[in-house]
Amino acid sequence: MWQAIWLLPLLGSATVLLPNELPGNYNLTEQGAQSFVNDYNTTSENVFYESVLASWEYNTNLTIANQEKQIAASLKEQAFNEAWGNKAKQLFDSILPSFKDKQLKKLISKIRILGVANLPVDERERYNTILSQMDNIYSTAKVCPPGVSDKCWSLDPDLTNLLATSRNYKKLLYAWEGWHNQSGVPLREKYPEFVKLSNKASTMDNYTDTGDYWRSWYESPTFEDDLEKIYKQLEPLYLNLHAFVRRKLYEHYGSKYINLKGPIPAHLLGNMWAQQWNNIYDMMIPFPNKPNMDVTQTMVDQKWNATHMFRVSEEFFTSLGLIGMPQEFWDKSMLEKPDDREVVCHASAWDFYNRKDFRIKQCTTVTMEQLFTVHHEMGHIEYYLQYKDQPVTFRGGANPGFHEALGDVLSLSVSTPKHLKEIGLLDMVTDDEESDLNYLLKMALEKIAFLPFGYLIDQWRWGVFSGRTPPERYNYEWWYLRTKYQGICPPVPRTEEHFDPGAKFHIPGNTPYIRYFVSFILQFQFHQKLCQLSNHTGSLHKCDIYRNKEAGAMLETVLSAGSSRPWQEILKNATGVDHMDASSLLEYFQPLTQWLEKQNQNETLGWPDFEWRPPVPEGYPEGIDKIADETAAKEFLSRFNDTAEKVWNVYSEASWAYNTNITEHNKQIMLQKNLDMSTHTLQYGLEARNFDYTDFQDESTKRILKKLSDIERAGLPENELKEYNNILSSMETKYSVAEVCRDNGKCHPLDPDLTEVLAKSRDYSDLLFAWKGWRDASGKQIRQEYKRYVELSNKAARLNGHSDNGAFWRSLYETPTFEQDLETLYTEMQPLYLNLHAYVRRALYKKYGAENINLKGPIPAHVLGNMWAQSWANIYDLVVPFPGATQVDATPAMVAKGWNAKKMFEQSDHFFTSLGLLPMPQEFWEKSMLEKPTDGRQVVCHASAWDFYNRRDFRIKQCTVVTMDDLITVHHEMGHVQYFLQYKDQPISFRDGANPGFHEAIGDVLALSVSTPKHLNKIGLLDKVETNHESDINYLMSIALDKIAFLPFGYLMDQWRWKVFDGRISEKEYNKEWWNLRLKYQGLCPPVPRSEEDFDPGAKFHVPANVPYVRYFVSFVIQFQFHEALCKAAKQTGALHECDIYQSKEAGTLLGDVMKLGFSKPWPEAMKMITGQPNMTAIPLLKYFEPLIKWLEEENKKNGDILGWPEYDWVPGTKKAEETGKVSFLGMDLSSGQAAAGQWILLVLGLGLVVATSYLAYKVLSSKRKRSVSELELQ
Repeated sequence: MWQAIWLLPLLGSATVLLPNELPGNYNLTEQGAQSFVNDYNTTSENVFYESVLASWEYNTNLTIANQEKQIAASLKEQAFNEAWGNKAKQLFDSILPSFKDKQLKKLISKIRILGVANLPVDERERYNTILSQMDNIYSTAKVCPPGVSDKCWSLDPDLTNLLATSRNYKKLLYAWEGWHNQSGVPLREKYPEFVKLSNKASTMDNYTDTGDYWRSWYESPTFEDDLEKIYKQLEPLYLNLHAFVRRKLYEHYGSKYINLKGPIPAHLLGNMWAQQWNNIYDMMIPFPNKPNMDVTQTMVDQKWNATHMFRVSEEFFTSLGLIGMPQEFWDKSMLEKPDDREVVCHASAWDFYNRKDFRIKQCTTVTMEQLFTVHHEMGHIEYYLQYKDQPVTFRGGANPGFHEALGDVLSLSVSTPKHLKEIGLLDMVTDDEESDLNYLLKMALEKIAFLPFGYLIDQWRWGVFSGRTPPERYNYEWWYLRTKYQGICPPVPRTEEHFDPGAKFHIPGNTPYIRYFVSFILQFQFHQKLCQLSNHTGSLHKCDIYRNKEAGAMLETVLSAGSSRPWQEILKNATGVDHMDASSLLEYFQPLTQWLEKQNQNETLGWPDFEWRPPVPEGYPEGIDKIADETAAKEFLSRFNDTAEKVWNVYSEASWAYNTNITEHNKQIMLQKNLDMSTHTLQYGLEARNFDYTDFQDESTKRILKKLSDIERAGLPENELKEYNNILSSMETKYSVAEVCRDNGKCHPLDPDLTEVLAKSRDYSDLLFAWKGWRDASGKQIRQEYKRYVELSNKAARLNGHSDNGAFWRSLYETPTFEQDLETLYTEMQPLYLNLHAYVRRALYKKYGAENINLKGPIPAHVLGNMWAQSWANIYDLVVPFPGATQVDATPAMVAKGWNAKKMFEQSDHFFTSLGLLPMPQEFWEKSMLEKPTDGRQVVCHASAWDFYNRRDFRIKQCTVVTMDDLITVHHEMGHVQYFLQYKDQPISFRDGANPGFHEAIGDVLALSVSTPKHLNKIGLLDKVETNHESDINYLMSIALDKIAFLPFGYLMDQWRWKVFDGRISEKEYNKEWWNLRLKYQGLCPPVPRSEEDFDPGAKFHVPANVPYVRYFVSFVIQFQFHEALCKAAKQTGALHECDIYQSKEAGTLLGDVMKLGFSKPWPEAMKMITGQPNMTAIPLLKYFEPLIKWLEEENKKNGDILGWPEYDWVPGTKKAEETGKVSFLGMDLSSGQAAAGQWILLVLGLGLVVATSYLAYKVLSSKRKRSVSELELQ
């Protein structure tokens, strides 16, 4: 830019006029004036041609050299105007009032206006330089995407298309802000100087300022008042359109970005300047099922190009009997954007003043909107052609608005469905009220939306030129007017450092703009008259004047006059009225006006919240390239849902086949289907990440995309994904086929053999054999694989934006305070657990003696009736509070009555249907595995419920045995299937529990009813129900041994894994920290020494199977919340532990409604639906066990039992020192003196060993014998 300024002195010679370009000598008479005008006309054609040509060459090839030529030509043109204008003043000012020829008088008056030529040459040069610089800044401005510098967006077509087609709030904002900053801000310092020079030139022509000069072209002393009156006529229609559009934008972008009583953010209206809103028509369509009048796609399909669009436009003009384009037009116009140079893309029509060369410069794209622009620009050319033989001074519109109106008035015909069908862009015309309203709204988004913008631009400039708006208030006043008239606001804060008016071409291009407002009024006046001449009847908006010669003749009369007569006279001759009037426009839009008024009955018209501004989006400008089209997102999710059902079903079938028949063949099929599922998850997960759903209105769409974007392990590279899947399969297989063998060769699987040993045996050694044997056979075998599993799990989690795999698991609860909430819950329940622990410990002490049970220490983990001491229900016989009172164990009755697995499941199904819930489908009974097969197959016995994702196939896999404990498990698993059934019609991503704990709780909450004596009596498994304190305590004890005993285990399982995942527990301390947690929370210890060669966590199914476990802790808390709520719904009174909701349809409805939600709502909403409040709380659980709590506290106090385990380092198999007088030393029971002597002996031996070792090391090193690599590896 500086080069142009530096070169200005070199341009002086180019501004010198040739002798034949200077005015001669003329008589001071009217005849002399006529000769003057004739010479001026001839000479000006040559000078103006040179000036226009230089400007054309610069605008179509933005180079420094062309800029220099343009400035030189402009200076020459101004010198020409100065010479001839001053001559006119000098010769004819004194006699001009006496001229009889009004046309001659008018010509002389116009020639004597010098404009910029009034300025001294240096100021004139500066003025032209500023204009050229501003033009260059605007035309070369680009917006670069974040982090990109080589592929930036120009205004046309990049930013224009982006504003038109994107619905991404952030991306629109980035484009809008970027353009306003890149184009407007650099102009800020130049514009005040331009205003000063422009005003100086205007005042020298006796105008008050440049705005006064511009308004003089309209030859009306009441011009400003007339405009205001017209705007007031139009304002009600605009306000209704604004309110309707605002509501539609609100529905799309929501209350965060749209205030229904405020202005609309300026970047959301489909156009960089919000001057026309037709590009957002797709969001506004009143009747979407009616034909869409946007023929853009048809144009593309029919392979229209720029030339064809202009040929179609030309044919419209010639069909009216008007002039076709000359050959020069087709040879020299720039109808498309060149690939090889920078150009000014703003569409414009050019008259080269030689009466044969007329061109258009337009970066045409094939769209319906551009087709209208083509007709607009061709209208200018037709005007040029019609008045080309007028004197140069009269080669212009009757007023500037006339010139703009002529192309647009044809577009009113071109855009009609009738005409679009005529030219092959519509197959048929639908003629009904709804289609009409669709069409009129589209036209209103172009025409009515424009009116306040067309009015305010020069309102702002007139204020600037007059001094009412000083430079320090440029931007403030700009946005004040835009909010006042348009009801729009900037989407980000704007200050006086910005210059947002400069982001509109006409400001740096110094093109007056009120002409467009005027043209939008005049075009409807002309249209109405042309339609009358065409004998059109019916609605004005349906009129098409195509091929009507009478209409063409009227247009020819208007066009050929140029500006030779007052525009009022030309208008009256054409239309019958001599003033601008909006009544024709209002008649055109009358049907739409009435419809909008009905739509807006409850809307606020206007924007009383005048100062409201939208917030800046979170994370802006990150994520601008993501898709923010909510409709596209819904289409994507529909596609995902359809394909996922198929892929997940195939995997589920393969996994079922493997789990019910463990073979290498089935394993390989399952692994391949797992990979297929991961590929699908990866494909759609990555696609989901392309959406920016932050501001979507549909919460379900946002929720699914968020969930789907977490692709979990599918994000791993393919080789690592295969490795991960193989590790999981291997670990689960080792667990499932593990057996413990006795010396006699008899081997025992976990289910049912070892489980039965732990449950029924009371032989300390036999229990120890089963306990230790299972851990040696299962957990120890997978330790090395688990380390790699942790690495890969963490990598997958980090690829999904989580800090580690534990963080991912916790994220499923959508609660930032989840860990703290769990700790609070555990703390609330800990006193109950400590009392139960102390009570059970004393009972075990009575059974196994002081050598095996320490009343102040932890309990050995193998004596609690369960392989993992997670439930103590199987030692109820050892701890029953009142042996003489009723004890609730339905197992004997079930066996006696011949119950089998199917009967147990049928009974559970009956419980659900008694609540009005869904029965199991036939596929369930035909395909489930309800008992352990006897055909030799190895199976995964761990009970589980299966959803096959086809909305009809649901199964359970369980090695059921006929016990009350398994009856409870049956209800638990059936609860899962009932959940599946209830949410089966949700999108596949929502077919899950509200949180993982919900899924576990549903079956368990029914088990709280099933296990009551009242219910067991109803179903024939208990002869009588005793209601007394002792029976209640017995019953509550049986429940507590299952529910309360479980709580610390349910809590610590994932405490351990979370710490493993985040590195707080290293691989070298897996087992040590496992037992530390079991000691801390459960008060348990291993019955035999454990080391880091062992891997006791792996002896629990959920660890090798990669199943998070804290869900069970959560479920054990919330099931009591559910139970209390369901009991209230069932109108049960009395103690909570006596409640049985069997056959309560009210309870079933409440439960079913929650299950139907699946994962579609955050779990606090589901919690509130069922309990009336959104939080997890232990209060209902404590209420349930309240009688037992009091009894345990009294019993422990009576026995003098210690709560907790202060002697935490006690080892089973040794009596307490104070009881025996002996201590354990090297596995031997010795007196204190013997142990002390032994310590001294060990010390002496140790010192001797150190000396001997040092000597041997010296001998080895001194031998200097080199060993082979193979020998080193062997050692």
